[in-house]
Amino acid sequence: MGLPSGGAMTQAILLADLGFGDAGKGTITDFLARELGAHTIVRYNGGPQAAHNVVTSSGMQHTFAQFGSAMLLPLTKTLLSRFMLISPLNMFKEERHLSTLGITNAWQRTFIDRRALVITPFQRALNRLREIARAGQRHGSCGEGVGECMADFLHYGNALLLAGDLENRATILKKLHFLRDLKRQELDELRPHLPGTGQVKQECSLFTDPAILADCADVYHYFAGCVTLVDEAQISALFAYPGPLIFEGAQGILLDENFGFTPYTTWSTTTFANAETLLHEHDYAGDVIKLGIVRSYATRHGAGPFPTEDKALTRSLPDQHNTWNNWQQAFRVGHFDLLTARYACEVAGKLDYLAITHLDRLASLPSQQIATAYRYGGAPAELATHFAHRGERITKIRANQSANLAYQEELTRKLFKCTPEYYELLPAAPGQSPRKNCATFLSLLEEQLGTPIAITSTGPTAADKQWHLPRHLLQPLSAKKLKVVSKPEMLTTLSRN
Repeated sequence: MGLPSGGAMTQAILLADLGFGDAGKGTITDFLARELGAHTIVRYNGGPQAAHNVVTSSGMQHTFAQFGSAMLLPLTKTLLSRFMLISPLNMFKEERHLSTLGITNAWQRTFIDRRALVITPFQRALNRLREIARAGQRHGSCGEGVGECMADFLHYGNALLLAGDLENRATILKKLHFLRDLKRQELDELRPHLPGTGQVKQECSLFTDPAILADCADVYHYFAGCVTLVDEAQISALFAYPGPLIFEGAQGILLDENFGFTPYTTWSTTTFANAETLLHEHDYAGDVIKLGIVRSYATRHGAGPFPTEDKALTRSLPDQHNTWNNWQQAFRVGHFDLLTARYACEVAGKLDYLAITHLDRLASLPSQQIATAYRYGGAPAELATHFAHRGERITKIRANQSANLAYQEELTRKLFKCTPEYYELLPAAPGQSPRKNCATFLSLLEEQLGTPIAITSTGPTAADKQWHLPRHLLQPLSAKKLKVVSKPEMLTTLSRN
């Protein structure tokens, strides 16, 4: 549909999920790219564990893992930044599916920073085996090796395989030898904790396969010729190109490696920090807009605290793109949680706008409940450090000002003892449109999160998205005076309680 009014302006739109992931980052990325004519999607965190689903009005569907989620458009490019961890083997599978949809030039439109880490099969196997060894204490890993690769990088730095290394087969083989030997030693230490299952044997077999090093080297070297490996100067030129850039985040802020609920987190910075670093490094001079994405109800895929989880909701709100799997296991559903949403907003820093997704699913609920406070099941003396509270009633989760894993671990232990208090939006009366409830809910979010809503979504396609404010107003809040919409008295009362 072209660019916003004002012509080919430079504009960076930063997207982050305000939950535990699965809020709809892919579909919002696709919508914005179509509406604004974005020339490049920048992936600024995570790796092949992403699963961003895009569905078109014609029924075309693709789950984006490493390609940017607007690659169904013919001209949009993908930049995998130095903060990405890439899996060439997974990316070949993803490109093959895009080809079946008629997207035959995805490689030509893909750019990868030479400094991006490459996840090897040995790191993925150790990641999976560690999760198996945890048994009932799983962390909720996606099993793609992201955490293992990041842990190795912290210890061994550039001894790991980097995207730029893939141009040289001898370098690939040298680094693969190092990583296989390293992971094999760690496997020997882990073996006493592993069950003798077929799955374990399959993962362990990688370390004795005589052909795997040469086969990987061949595939990796071929991969380097499929994509364009870029340096800082080329990235700066891409950022300076007229038109919007979209920075597509992965996972959710509640899973952040520093501010999520440890140890049920990712080895990735899921806030806007990496995107802001990239813009700063390349002297970006355009407008920067921060957009937080949130589902109209809460979800979590995998283990960890989830105060508003409701098994009845899990049954009544199935998600066709998120089901039980071997690694994350259960997909869990709960009621909207204002406390975790406010916490994510505080951790993210000042947001310009919100995008609210899955609003169509609310119509299937007999009533909508929203968590406005928690009750604590432990000793009241334990509350002060991590919560704002009135007696045993928690009104806010306190965000630590700097990374402190001990703080986050203690917060996690306390969240397991919390039970929510709900405000209930009553169902529509007979003959009354359910849109009234939806409007009340949206007004509540704007007031309680202190941020205007820019986009609402009532379905999977771009046609199911609506601008909640005029599109031409999509600019940093510092550049204009835009007030949050007025609220009914009911919502003002809620915020005082």
